[in-house]
Amino acid sequence: MKVWIDGAIVDGPDAKIPVTDHGLLYGDGVFEGIRVYGGAVFRLADHLRRLAAGARAIGLEIPGGLPGVEKILRATAIAYAAPDAYIRLLVTRGDGELGVDPTSCTNPRIVCIVDEVRLYPEAKRKSGLDLITSSLRKPNADALDPRIKSLNYLNSVLAKREARLAGADEALLQNAAGRVAETSVANVFVYRHGILRTPPATDGALEGITRDSVLEIASEEGLGVRVESLGRFDLFDADEVFLTGTGARIVPVATLDGQPIGEPGVHPLTDRLSLAFTDYTRCHGSPL
Repeated sequence: MKVWIDGAIVDGPDAKIPVTDHGLLYGDGVFEGIRVYGGAVFRLADHLRRLAAGARAIGLEIPGGLPGVEKILRATAIAYAAPDAYIRLLVTRGDGELGVDPTSCTNPRIVCIVDEVRLYPEAKRKSGLDLITSSLRKPNADALDPRIKSLNYLNSVLAKREARLAGADEALLQNAAGRVAETSVANVFVYRHGILRTPPATDGALEGITRDSVLEIASEEGLGVRVESLGRFDLFDADEVFLTGTGARIVPVATLDGQPIGEPGVHPLTDRLSLAFTDYTRCHGSPL
């Protein structure tokens, strides 16, 4: 692991952050998860654009602007010295006084972590994940816009914990109206009646970069694609369900609440899109 923090690149164990950083104290900040494939950063401009939008939405100034962030990201990834990697880029409110008031923080902090990531075992990536429906709900968009990738992921942490305690791999999160939003760390796609569907941001879904890539790939391959509201029934009635995310990439779902999704062990569309996505990453990277 390599980490850029406070002007230096260090090994993971040597990275230190003050206990008065409001990112630690209150989850006050934004982040991006980014992939490096074959020595090229996947859709870097789109990740940086989303980071900037999230920062503006919470009134956070990014030190050095996006050019400065990109320079830090590239230097840290080069120091990691591996063709494939996962980048966690954070911008915190910085050090401040005890108390939630962000105006006491005058110097936002950038942290860039480069390492590997494995969200699910390889066997599960082939056979499919087991999901439960979480008892938790995604916050309404008028309370916290899901398009902001904030440092506060407690909702997702508790949903993931609930899934693991139940012996499942992931938790399906719904909004207050009972519409499917996403899982704890990934977007949801449902292939039903010949149409590939995924929930909109207005239902609580993150506008994921991998999600957007899959929508583009599917459209180019002539599949019917819709961004629309979904319920749990749509998953039970689906031919295939899969999850997408920077860490997850594309992974099939085998069961929901103990019930099989589609034909057990068979997910040809998911496999097809996974192969297409691998090709897609080769054409949408920014060399280090």
